Amino acid sequence: MSSSSDAPEKAPDDSSKLKTFLSILRKFIGVTDIASVRFSLPAHLLEPTPNLEYWNYLDRPEVFASIGKSDEPLGRMLEVLRFWFTKDLKYIKGKPCKPYNSTLGEFFRCNWEVEDTAPQVSISGTATGNRVSDVRDSNGETVKVCYLTEQTSHHPPVSAFYIECPDRGVSARGFDQISAKFTGTSVRVSPGQHNLGIFVNIEKRDNEEYQLTHPDAYLGGLLRGALSITVSDACYITCSKTRTKAILQYLEEGWIGRAQNKVEGVIFRYNPDKDTINKVKDVPEGDVLARISGSWHGKIHYTLAGTNEPRLLIDITPLYPVAKSLPPEEDQLTNESRKFWSDVTAAILDKRYSQATKLKQDIEERQRQKAAERQQKNEQWQPRFFTGSVTPLGKPELTEEGQKVLKGLRVGDYMLDESKVQGA
Repeated sequence: MSSSSDAPEKAPDDSSKLKTFLSILRKFIGVTDIASVRFSLPAHLLEPTPNLEYWNYLDRPEVFASIGKSDEPLGRMLEVLRFWFTKDLKYIKGKPCKPYNSTLGEFFRCNWEVEDTAPQVSISGTATGNRVSDVRDSNGETVKVCYLTEQTSHHPPVSAFYIECPDRGVSARGFDQISAKFTGTSVRVSPGQHNLGIFVNIEKRDNEEYQLTHPDAYLGGLLRGALSITVSDACYITCSKTRTKAILQYLEEGWIGRAQNKVEGVIFRYNPDKDTINKVKDVPEGDVLARISGSWHGKIHYTLAGTNEPRLLIDITPLYPVAKSLPPEEDQLTNESRKFWSDVTAAILDKRYSQATKLKQDIEERQRQKAAERQQKNEQWQPRFFTGSVTPLGKPELTEEGQKVLKGLRVGDYMLDESKVQGA
């Protein structure tokens, strides 16, 4: 016979969830960074998803795999931009949510087998065929994209990630860390000090590297009871090897003539050693290679310098996040995200919220005990799959075991040594 704590409880609706969430947030008005503050949300406010699984940039992995196809530097920059506009479809197609906070040493791995449907960006030809089609409607070549991420620091909370598409020689890496501040009506989310962006490498193009920085975003709709994400900031994509740079300016929605998620931008030649330009309007006309315009919820166009013909770069409208492939449950380690949070997830899905909150608090207490033990022994915690918790350049390096994980994802070998699990 199940106890009362195991019995299903009435599921709170989204409105009551938001009211509770808002009441908690109000305690943090004036706090510089609530992301670094230790506080625990009750389970009924959480989405039953691990943070490391939820927070990735591969909602359309086939678009990532298409980077590097173009023989022109401008074409490759446009391919990077096409990836940029698809990396966070989850926020456009679904409601924002709060996943579980990651624990030190927790990790997540997965892969995607997708059809490489994205065509080479047209520069000198016509604009026909520049749309990224849904994979189900294509007969493109199948490629594999692999993903590994590990929580490398707890205070501040930082995770390292590595992405690769070995069939195309494209990889990406970086640190995820956010800084959040409650303004009273919305939450401003900014990249933390260790988050210097996404670093994309194209091996087959002489190891060209592109740095993609994150703009500030705002989680709004708290008072209306309908969460939404808006962006009204600039971000930058640079490639010092090809001496090309892109500035994207997200336009704030106004009370009159609402700007409906508009974005405008410019791609231009720049000198990496002397670059001071950070606004679209300050780019000299003679350096402009292309201009970007559209809605980051819909169609994005590019217009080549010297022309008036907008060409479709990507249409977000028909695109939805692609499902991940994970190792079988029996091959997952105890600190692998899905298995680590499985009991909490099961309790939430069964609407046993009190039990889920207790299980979550037990996990948090074990984390505190382990941290205290390390401090008492003067032990320095080290990640397993990355060489350090953070790096000054924002580019994590894989350990030998990290390389083994990615190789295993490529060939379907998921076996890892459980005895080396730490921090969970």
